[in-house]
Amino acid sequence: MSSIIIAGVCGGLIGWSVFDLQCPGDCATTAAIAGVVAAILCAVGVAVVAVLSLRAMAEWKAIEARDRARRARGLS
Repeated sequence: MSSIIIAGVCGGLIGWSVFDLQCPGDCATTAAIAGVVAAILCAVGVAVVAVLSLRAMAEWKAIEARDRARRARGLS
């Protein structure tokens, strides 16, 4: 959970600063909008990676448990 929040904050800061540097003049509102959009995109991206990683770990443990049970029964 904290990695998703950290990624969102970092993405927001990066999005805001990149847009703020590229925009000539006063673009505070649009830079803030760009920061919020970047924060959401980064948080969603990290959340997807976290969910996929957790699913892979759960599947790996299930396969190991199944193999352990087969070996215990002598099925190789």
